[in-house]
Amino acid sequence: MDSEAVKKAVIQQVLSESNMANARQLIEKINENCFEKCLPKPGTSISSSEKTCVTQCMEKYMAAWNQVNAAYLRRIQSEVGNHSLGA
Repeated sequence: MDSEAVKKAVIQQVLSESNMANARQLIEKINENCFEKCLPKPGTSISSSEKTCVTQCMEKYMAAWNQVNAAYLRRIQSEVGNHSLGA
């Protein structure tokens, strides 16, 4: 394996691990914010309004995460492109 292939494999592994960490953080934030906000006193069942609250909250966090992730990927691609041009 040449050094360029090793470099690409390492970058791919780092991106994969970063994506997993981001997904874990998203789930933690959803748990922290949505469940605590929408289910202040959990019981044996969830009301219709609680379900709606959780759904809307989760959708909000996921949409925000998708926007941040897309911006992050554009930045990485831009930086990788800039470094390629300078090499």
